[in-house]
Amino acid sequence: MSLLTTEEMQEGFAAGRRKPAVAQPSAQRMSDSYQAVKAITCQQVIEQLEAQGVTAESLDQRTLRHEIEQVINSRSRRGQLALNSAERLLLIEDVEDEVVGLGPLAPLLRDGSIDDIIVNGAHTIYAERAGLLERVETRFRDDAHLMNIIQRIVGPIGRRVDEATPFCDARLADGSRVNIVIPPIALDGPLVSIRKFRLQALTLDDCVAGGVMSAAMATYLAAAVRSRLNVLICGGTGAGKSTLLNVLSGCISNRERLVTIEDAAELQLCQDHVVRLETRPPSVDGSREVSARDLLRNALRMRPDRIILGEVRGVEAVEMLQAMSTGHDGSMATLHGNSPRDALARLEMLLGFAGQQNDVRAVRRFVANSIHVIVNIQRLSSGVRRVTSISEVTGTEGEAFTLNELFRFDEQPPMTGEGTFQTLSPRPYHAARLKDYPATSTLRGVSAGW
Repeated sequence: MSLLTTEEMQEGFAAGRRKPAVAQPSAQRMSDSYQAVKAITCQQVIEQLEAQGVTAESLDQRTLRHEIEQVINSRSRRGQLALNSAERLLLIEDVEDEVVGLGPLAPLLRDGSIDDIIVNGAHTIYAERAGLLERVETRFRDDAHLMNIIQRIVGPIGRRVDEATPFCDARLADGSRVNIVIPPIALDGPLVSIRKFRLQALTLDDCVAGGVMSAAMATYLAAAVRSRLNVLICGGTGAGKSTLLNVLSGCISNRERLVTIEDAAELQLCQDHVVRLETRPPSVDGSREVSARDLLRNALRMRPDRIILGEVRGVEAVEMLQAMSTGHDGSMATLHGNSPRDALARLEMLLGFAGQQNDVRAVRRFVANSIHVIVNIQRLSSGVRRVTSISEVTGTEGEAFTLNELFRFDEQPPMTGEGTFQTLSPRPYHAARLKDYPATSTLRGVSAGW
């Protein structure tokens, strides 16, 4: 095995030494020499553990770190490494991440300011902070290194990704959602998209404090959920639909039985009686696909008080609306759409895909009787997220839906994310039901007003 010389190692850390200590990790991790040193050290640690008849996964963190330190100390004594204390700690951390973690992704996953991680091949990684993507100075050695980390992600949950199945959805141990696409579908190398799991679930109070919605919006939504109105959350990709769904679920009584259905489990429901179901894609070994529609049909036999559907994207829309209109009041779901009317049009289209091509008026009456409230959330061009509209579906008039828009966000000046939340309707259409379930949020000084 070829080892780097002291001069090569010093060259690998040179960029970091020219900068303050806080800037060292990113500069050093980009160095080709540092990547080679890390790879050799990892290999020697694995060989040392194999000689002892143990695996890295079977050791606790303290013991594993001791083994890594022994390898680094041995190489330093032989003159193969020339490290100061900061560089030594950095190498120990990175080798530990390589041996039992997710390699270069591990520091990004530990960074609480990052919401999304995007890997476009081995040498290009982006992170989203405060709604905006920025490139980070972290990378993999090559595509083989990235593929090794991908297999480490999908293996524990029984998923597979190879040339026969070149894309899949997965999740990390902490609940973060992962999408993976590899060659030959991905032309420029393996692609990984990670939506990080929030350790501390947001509340309505957090949303008000962060400017996502107004206090009046939060009060109304809390009352709507408690009064068992059916809520549909719409918005674009990355707008925060699932996060808002999770926030609203916190208003549900702890005495209710909830069934959640998702493609990749990510909801953080705090109630005691929660049943979590997850779809399963078809596999090359012949196992049958389990779709959201299958799970919805089965959920109706599980005596749920409410059904929470992570996202409506296909023919399961029929079962969802039937559940909402036949005894499962208070159910919630998300849907792609840029406005409440756009969401209704998309829902109508999905019903057509499911074979519900009856009279247009009958279909729209069916939708209007099932959906009570539509909440639109958007990520604006500045990166901030805002609840831009809350509307009630009040019925149909002729062949059109009638909506009662209660709240709206007016962005002024445009493209800045700044603006005001406006209350448009003085009286909700479902005011009679809301009276029986007053909002009990910790928000102070806010009255429901109905």
